[in-house]
Amino acid sequence: MAMAIRVYLILVIFLSFSNSIFSLYEDQVGLMDWHQQYIGKVKHAVFHTQKAGRKRVLVSTEENVLASLDLRRGDIFWRHVLGANDAIDQIDIALGKYVITLSSDGTILRAWNLPDGQMVWESFLPGSGPSNSFLSILENLNVDKGSVIFVYGSGCLHAVSSIDGEVVWRKELATEGIEVQQLVPHYESDIIYVLGFVGSSQFDVYQISAKNGEVLKHESAAFTGDFSREISIVTSNKLVALDSSRSVLVSISIRDGEISFRQTPASDIIPDSSGMAVILPAKLTGIFALKVNTVVAFIEVTDEGNLKVVDKIDHAVAVSDTLSFTEGQQAFGLVQQEGSKIHLIVKLTNAWSSNLLKESVELDHERGLVHKIFINNYIRMDRSHGFRALIAMEDHSLLLLQQGAIVWSREDGLASVIDVTTSELPLEKDGVSVSKVEHSLFEWLKGHMLKLKGTLMLATPDDVAAIQKIRLQSSEKSKMTRDHNGFRKLLIVLTRAGKLFALHTGDGQVVWSRLLHSLRQSESCECPTGLTVLQLRVPHHHALDQNPSVLVVGRCGPIADSPGVLSIVDSYTGKEISSLGPFHSIVQVIPLPFTDSMEQRLHLVVDADKQAHLYPITYEAVGIFQRELANIYLYSVEANNGILKGYAIKGKCVHEVVDDNCFDTKVLWSIIFPSESEKIIATVTRKLNEVVHTQAKVIADQDVLYKYISKNLLFVATAAPKTSREIGSVTPEESWLVVYLVDTVSGRILHRMTHHGSQGPVHAVFSENWVVYHFFNLRAHRYEMSVIEIYDQSRSDNKDVLKLLVGKHNLTSPISSYSRPEVITKSQSYFFPHSVKTVAVTLTAKGITSKQLLVGTFGDQVLALDKRFLDPRRSVNPTQAEKEEGLLPLTDSLPIIPQSYVTHALKVENLRGIETIPAKLESTTLVFAYGIDLFFTRLAPSRSYDSLTEDFSYALLLITIVALLIAIFVTWVLSERKELQEKWR
Repeated sequence: MAMAIRVYLILVIFLSFSNSIFSLYEDQVGLMDWHQQYIGKVKHAVFHTQKAGRKRVLVSTEENVLASLDLRRGDIFWRHVLGANDAIDQIDIALGKYVITLSSDGTILRAWNLPDGQMVWESFLPGSGPSNSFLSILENLNVDKGSVIFVYGSGCLHAVSSIDGEVVWRKELATEGIEVQQLVPHYESDIIYVLGFVGSSQFDVYQISAKNGEVLKHESAAFTGDFSREISIVTSNKLVALDSSRSVLVSISIRDGEISFRQTPASDIIPDSSGMAVILPAKLTGIFALKVNTVVAFIEVTDEGNLKVVDKIDHAVAVSDTLSFTEGQQAFGLVQQEGSKIHLIVKLTNAWSSNLLKESVELDHERGLVHKIFINNYIRMDRSHGFRALIAMEDHSLLLLQQGAIVWSREDGLASVIDVTTSELPLEKDGVSVSKVEHSLFEWLKGHMLKLKGTLMLATPDDVAAIQKIRLQSSEKSKMTRDHNGFRKLLIVLTRAGKLFALHTGDGQVVWSRLLHSLRQSESCECPTGLTVLQLRVPHHHALDQNPSVLVVGRCGPIADSPGVLSIVDSYTGKEISSLGPFHSIVQVIPLPFTDSMEQRLHLVVDADKQAHLYPITYEAVGIFQRELANIYLYSVEANNGILKGYAIKGKCVHEVVDDNCFDTKVLWSIIFPSESEKIIATVTRKLNEVVHTQAKVIADQDVLYKYISKNLLFVATAAPKTSREIGSVTPEESWLVVYLVDTVSGRILHRMTHHGSQGPVHAVFSENWVVYHFFNLRAHRYEMSVIEIYDQSRSDNKDVLKLLVGKHNLTSPISSYSRPEVITKSQSYFFPHSVKTVAVTLTAKGITSKQLLVGTFGDQVLALDKRFLDPRRSVNPTQAEKEEGLLPLTDSLPIIPQSYVTHALKVENLRGIETIPAKLESTTLVFAYGIDLFFTRLAPSRSYDSLTEDFSYALLLITIVALLIAIFVTWVLSERKELQEKWR
């Protein structure tokens, strides 16, 4: 028997060793997380298609991204994300090897290495004030350090060396009172023409030497009317502008030092046109483009200043700049759009009778209209000229068209996600097993043998790839049905373009997308803006005949009192079921805890007049709402005025037209913060879907604290008005931060605390009975994180843990906001080494699992921080009982463990939000982080205590059991034989 024990111990040691070395992360890539990179809506593009090197297109976007894209596949070669206040004004290529960017209103000029994107140099170009910004490169004008880059910005004209970014000369123009509209280099005479307006009616032209910045000539002329500050250069001495009414075209001629004007009504150019005229910003040669409604007219300016219509094209939505493709020949592209079909036309600027190219492409109608087009030429196999077009769409997607087909496309609208919600996938049909059935016994054995080789670290690179492939297939991560653990879901995201996407949590694939009609620009909604997306219908198993749906909320303008719009979208198909609006304004949307017979959740929409509108608009919904009227309370936060107000429903609105879904409100309470000392900078409340497992918290010595759990609590942070500026702009004596816990039903302030010498910005998260917030301590010159926990003292007598376990205490009794609560608070502050962009907290199905804070750092990564580090009861020398409870010793700083970064080595550029979704498996929460990039993963804050991991080796377990049985049998036989031999002796 001793031999059996020795064999058993050897096997146990072997298994322990094999488990410890099974951290084979290389073959686990992509099993539980995915990361997608985007660039945003393209606004500038420059092609680089020289024979040497890879063909690419350089783009800048509205998300302040500079990127180099592979022209063959659309992949990102390299990418740089500039700051939020560093918008890119223009890009170009210098010396064939540098990418030049002008940003921050013409004050920052940078050069980037074309192949790898490394910054070569950076120049700061100061000026006297904000102005238009322009960039121009003169390759044929050389100074001691290469060609010259001309930059106008902040009222100054600069000449900069393209080699090292040194400023060659600088000319102040803002002092002359001119508002520069165009910067035109003259390549033959080394002269820079600066064109602009002085006031609203004077047109000025400066001729400046490109070599030294000297003003060679200044011409000006007064116009009888006013200009609208739109100007287009037709030739070197002819320009066209619009008057202030946008109904008259003004042709400007410059001859022999004299400036002359000639006016032509736009109605003479495009008869029967009622809309306002717009000069398209396309840079054409010899002509300009004028758009009125859906008609684009291409107009030539004669020597006498008359306007001659060359061509009119209906349904032309975008025109490119002029492209020089052979000596003396220039072409441009335009796009006509009819439904889902677009027509790409390329014409010569001096020959309108024929087209160089005319192709038609069928597009997904969910991409909307074409917003921008950039063309490039290439040489075909037969030595003729071909053209490709890069197209930016209304939904911010990017397409490359060539030879009548879409070569590649990018869904860069996902770079501007503004809100996200989730939807369950449909159940699997009867007769289909949820778990994947192996194709054959051979495949099953092959898979487990490969996993065993990986466990023993004997796997070759090919084996590792095969293991990863098997795991990806067996994980069923991309199936379009629910799984029993609740890992597979749909992420419904709303983008700034007004497009709704459904992403599969398994691999991030786009299941469907929908450009919402209600959030598209129209006569009734000129400036649509998406606000939020909410769950509307979440059907249960007994109501599977109804698909889940979401409610999309938007408004037709940037201000709060703009008309609002609503859309209802099917979560499975993306079909827009219905839309409402424009109608009353939308200031606040409140999901109510009630559903109708169709399992649609009731929502209360509050307008700017504090009237509440109930949706869906049905008699049943009104009946449910009126039954619960006495228990419905609202609150509003007027941050600019420093006012909190609480409301109750008074009754139906009194209008000339009866509206059963409209209800008036009445003010119950208000809190006014003194404007000279406090300004509201942050508010946060608990998530409505958060589940609290227990109200009792057992602490050391078997004592019990009862959490004060209320969905009506609001965390408010105010700061001194002076601290609204950047960190360090005020002294510690002039700054303070005050935090409040307010009951939104009664208006009662339950807790107030002041942090002297501190300022915002404040980022906070509220969960259960605690709130954590992040701010800056000016006295310590460090960031801090503080925690406040609030406990119910009214149940302080219930301290018998035995009664608590057997259910003698009524912990489910509701907390009433009408009665004055007996509460105590515990708080503590810790230094935190990082600035923060956003904070979230993990959510689980039953609320049993320990909480983790998810901190979006300034470095655009997500850090998981155990809530135990932010326990206000931590002490320097915890007692033995406190150590057994799990309290950590008190330290002044929160630890940053490199392995705690959820995003690992990846970054979510321009991180804006973190969404946590509970899975059905209690140990696991789903995390979705979004910015310019998207990142998704699964977290187990207390480890996977309720399931086996996906890489668990069942084959090794089976082999172990068999080996143990064989060892026991062999040792038993040997033992019996030994005993028999001893008896014969």
